[in-house]
Parts: sequence; C-alpha cells; structure tokens
Amino acid sequence: MRKTPLLVFVVLAAVASACSSGGDGNPTPATGSTPATVAQPSSTPKPDCAAGYLAQFTLRQKLAQLLTVGVTGRADAMDVVRSEQVGGIFIGGWTDPSLLGAGQIEQVKQAAKAPLMVTIDEEGGRVSRVRYLIGPAPSARTTAQSSTPEQFYEATLTRGRALKDIGITVNFAPDVDVSAQPDDSVIGDRSFSDDPAVVTRYADAYIRAMREVGVGTVMKHFPGHGSGSGDSHRGAVRTPPLERLRTVDLVPYRDLVGSGAGVMVGHLDVPGLTTPDVPASISPEAMRLLREGTGYGAAPFNGPIFTDDLSGMAAITDRLSIEAAVEAALVAGADNALWISTDAVSAVLDHLEAAVTAGRLPVAQVDASVLRMAAFKGALPRC
Repeated sequence: MRKTPLLVFVVLAAVASACSSGGDGNPTPATGSTPATVAQPSSTPKPDCAAGYLAQFTLRQKLAQLLTVGVTGRADAMDVVRSEQVGGIFIGGWTDPSLLGAGQIEQVKQAAKAPLMVTIDEEGGRVSRVRYLIGPAPSARTTAQSSTPEQFYEATLTRGRALKDIGITVNFAPDVDVSAQPDDSVIGDRSFSDDPAVVTRYADAYIRAMREVGVGTVMKHFPGHGSGSGDSHRGAVRTPPLERLRTVDLVPYRDLVGSGAGVMVGHLDVPGLTTPDVPASISPEAMRLLREGTGYGAAPFNGPIFTDDLSGMAAITDRLSIEAAVEAALVAGADNALWISTDAVSAVLDHLEAAVTAGRLPVAQVDASVLRMAAFKGALPRC
C-alpha cells in the first residue's frame, strides 16, 4: 500500500467533519450573537478519502489548486482554468461585469476538474466590487454604529444570497481589523470598531450569515492591520509589537478561529514576530502563530490560510518577484496565494515545480494544502 505522509494524516483529522457531512463545506451555523463554532470530528477519515481526491491531479495541477488569480473576463478566466486548473479566480473592479451574468461563470466552473472558487472582496462601503449588481451596503463602521449584530446578520443573509446568485463562492470578508483610524485611511471605516469585542460580535454575525447561504468567508488581515503605520499597497507597514496585538488585534481571531472562516495574512512587519524584510504573508513565524494558536491564546487553526494580493501591493512587490513571493508564501505555510492577474500563472507554476524538485517545497506540504482548500470548498468525497 502506498504510504501517506504524516502531515497528510494530520490534515485528514482536521477536515474529518467535511468528509463525514458529505462534503458540503457548510456546517449548520450557530444561533444568537455568540461566536459560531465548527463541530469537532468524531473520527479520522481513511487515507483513501484524500488519496482519491489527490490522485486526479498532476503535481502542477496540485500547485495550481493553491493559486487564486484575478481575471478580466470570461475568456481570461476560461483560459487559465482550462490550461492550468487554478483553484480560484478573483473578481475585481476591473473584471468585465458580464462574467457574472448569462451563465458565463457557470461555464468557467465546468472547465475545472475540482470545484472552482469564485472569490471577491465585497466588504460593503468603499470596498464593494459588485454594488452595480447587488446594490450598495454601508461600511463596517457605519454598520456597527447603526444596527445590532442580529440586524446585521439578517442583512448579510440577503447580501450573501445575492452574491451566491451571481456565482460567488468565497468572499474575502469580514475585515476584522481593530482600528480607530479616520474613515478614509487604509483600514478606517472598513473596521467595525476600535473595540475588539465589538469587532468579534459583528464579524461573527457576518460569518454565520454567509455560511448559512453557502458563501465562504475569509477574515483579514492577520495578525492585525488596524493600527499599522502605512498602507501596504504603497510600501512596508509596521504594526505595534506582537505583545500589544495579543491584547487587541488578535482577539477576533482568537474568538473566531473555529468559525469555519479562512484567514488572510497581511503584508505586515510585526516587531516580536516577523524578521526584517519578511512580512507576515511570507513569514513562517506568522503562519505558525496562526496555525498553532498557543502564541496568542487561541485554539489551533485548521482552516485555509490565504495571502493578501502578492502582485499589486508594494509591501511585497518592492521585495520579491511574483514567482518568488508565491514560493515564499507557500513554503512559509500559506495554503493559497492570491494575486490580481493571470499574466504570470505559467511562470509561477514553472517556478513552484522547480521548488518541489529542489526540495524547498515538500510534496507532503503541497498535498496538505490541497486538502485544506478542498475541505473549505466542500470538495472532499464522502468517506
């Protein structure tokens, strides 16, 4: 019998609940205003559950499953999915709106060997990519000032259904940054509050509602952008020391780590955590902090870790090429690398294949990330 690496067994245990529930990826949400929780697995699924899923991919296609790339429209999306089998596409402000109409996105999904993530960052307020299709929504800060968490939950149910109806499967929201910055600053009104307890309550309502309608969520920007100095789109961002983040910025992650949401790691320099010129998005120490949880009083995190955009933000592009940045992120422990175009997909995959061959990126680690992404997408078979 073919041996299964230990790391894959560990991931199998973490995703057992997805298998035992038939792989729908959407456990029953919690009720009330307390943080949602995911049912713990009662047993470890058989390795065959994972082996059959992994066997459908070549090494290159496994690596492609760990990429999410921005697309300009139907032709661009269809080409990158058919040719490279990327795991996800990203809908940005530059994407042709017709991709989300007349069944076009379904045609793209059908070109994928495994369920395709169709992602967006639809936070409301000024970060809203499809307001022209589903209408506007207030910013997070305005929401927390004008409605209760349960009112927000109900409003998010409606918005989540609208996103699902146009083909979105994963929303890179909520923003769980804790911030008192002015509304128009880089985080500003994207934050619910400068009180981590308030952020947690509203983020929990958002995650529960989106889960109920079948849209995945991703909390951001770990380990906390809310008090950072600068804008990672324009250059390096330095946060307060890790010691302070533990008591403020990391509180929502600590309380919501079992909610079923993924986590996006920011391009953040964190004193006491990251090393010079290695922001959190490519930092093994930052990934370990999130994955293990012990460094900030949280349970272990077994869900998918996403990077922030690796190609359009100076905090990373001033330091690394896209090929090197994607490798660094995956080697550090991210499960999915995000960037905003399809231009470099083939070059990135060539580079990643070379990294695997050279032993810099272990195959077992690749397989583990593929399985985490599969569980998040509800793609694992019944076992």
